[in-house]
Amino acid sequence: CVHLAALIDLVRFMFYPPRCDDDDDDDASCPIDEEVAKLLELKAQLGGDDGKHQFVLKTAKGTRDYNPKQMAIREKVFNTIIGCFKRHGAETIDTPVFELKETLTGKYGEDSKLIYDLKDQGGELLSLRYDLTVPFARYLAMNKITNIKRYHIAKVYRRDNPAMTRGRYREFYQCDFDIAGQYDAMIPDAECLKIVHEILSELDLGDFRIKVNDRRILDGMFAVCGVPDDKFRTICSTVDKLDKMPWEDVKKEMVNEKGLSEEAADQIGEYVSMQGGMDLAERLLQDQKMCQSKLACAGLSDIKLLFSYLQLFQVTDKVRHAVVFDLSLARGLDYYTGIIYEAVLTQAGVAPVTAEAQNGAPGEESVSVGSVAGGGRYDGLVGMFDPKGRKVPCVGVSIGIERVFSIMEQKAEASAEKVRTTEVQVMVASAQKNLLEEKLKLITELWNAGIKAEVMYKKNPKLLSQLQHCEESGIPLVAILGEQELKDGVVKLRVVATREERNSSPVSTVPGQS
Repeated sequence: CVHLAALIDLVRFMFYPPRCDDDDDDDASCPIDEEVAKLLELKAQLGGDDGKHQFVLKTAKGTRDYNPKQMAIREKVFNTIIGCFKRHGAETIDTPVFELKETLTGKYGEDSKLIYDLKDQGGELLSLRYDLTVPFARYLAMNKITNIKRYHIAKVYRRDNPAMTRGRYREFYQCDFDIAGQYDAMIPDAECLKIVHEILSELDLGDFRIKVNDRRILDGMFAVCGVPDDKFRTICSTVDKLDKMPWEDVKKEMVNEKGLSEEAADQIGEYVSMQGGMDLAERLLQDQKMCQSKLACAGLSDIKLLFSYLQLFQVTDKVRHAVVFDLSLARGLDYYTGIIYEAVLTQAGVAPVTAEAQNGAPGEESVSVGSVAGGGRYDGLVGMFDPKGRKVPCVGVSIGIERVFSIMEQKAEASAEKVRTTEVQVMVASAQKNLLEEKLKLITELWNAGIKAEVMYKKNPKLLSQLQHCEESGIPLVAILGEQELKDGVVKLRVVATREERNSSPVSTVPGQS
């Protein structure tokens, strides 16, 4: 009300200012001056900015901070993934966080609009990397490398609409594993799928499904369904939306926005509803339409070969962790040339592939909670950077680590288990006052012996506060010094969980350490 009254008075005086004549009494103040004074007082009450820029402390849109507990979870996930990559013989590389803009241009199809462009820096047009695959291809071409098995874990940037609760950010980590080189068909591809299966199983994220398809099958399918050649990529991008949109909406986009005939869209709809395994590949090889495309037949033959290798790798016989040949899988990136795959978590468990689904009718589906891994074969990407166009066949997979982190954090919150944020093995404590020098001598011995130890930064801390710190931080052992221990030349070692105590000589205070 005060604000409104002041505003009304201000407007009134702006349009109907009272006259303050020179012959007015000097002691009588001008009404305008009085109102200005009132407004200045009101501004002071509201807290003016005094010329200083006011801003809100927050992270940029699509980014976040990570506290120690969250970082401990992330580190555990990274260690699991890196352990799997190394188990399969991969070595690691690193590339710059930004690339020349022309390096990234034309590699991502409709997603190219999500690339972050930087301002001109001394004559070079630069962009933040969108993924780790294109920089890897550039690295191979630039260094004339024809075979390598590498992993790369680093941040990438996308000018996307973030969905923080679902692990979708503008700045996020990718964990990539790729095999480059000329090898026999489907052996490296099968190993990439085996790696996805191992990582998701070891992280214990719940039920998942790995969907497999081939770009050659998609292109052959588009051809036999009557899609014009120049619309293959754009229709492929639309099919890629089937995991987010119902078929009716996808068909509408094909017909109304992409200019595809309704008949061609209906034929595509019949195929993309099919799911199965090796049997589906064999049946499609006998399909009257599909067998007209040599490209599709080559892809279907490779799918059969892939499933035979996956059986040997023991990843096709799992009910809760199924591998499925799914004709709706498209993956919109332009650089894929062969096998493509994507792993999705399912809330209600992976629904078995029914006979109806294999025959083209949609079977009972589980509810998908999002993609956590994806990849495929990209045999032509390196050649795009080579001056002579020399190709290096490549196949790889990328783990959607941020979504994995989100799930692991939710599990940690739901669990009563405490997450340790440090690896301290021993807390050096004192039972009496004036023992700081002795504690510092002891902790130095422990550090020199390679033992992870900690001491409180107080001269005379209370023993209870030191023990409480151990319980809160999850430190398993306490090395307690007291006057009697110093006389006897021992250290009292206390197990925090059980409160069991024993005397020990210095340095050899932690089991397993010499």
